Amino acid sequence: MFGIGLQEIIVIALVVLLLFGGKKIPELMKGLGKGVRSFKDGMNGKEDKGEGGEQ
Repeated sequence: MFGIGLQEIIVIALVVLLLFGGKKIPELMKGLGKGVRSFKDGMNGKEDKGEGGEQ
């Protein structure tokens, strides 16, 4: 995995936790999940607006 071991991943996670704090990380992950979902929907041709609502 790109030459990154378990110890390096733990150190990176601790640094991120110190920088953003415990409350901000779930919000960041939620936003990231929405972005990934939106990207997948875009790749599949789905759109959020006008999907069955407009006639």
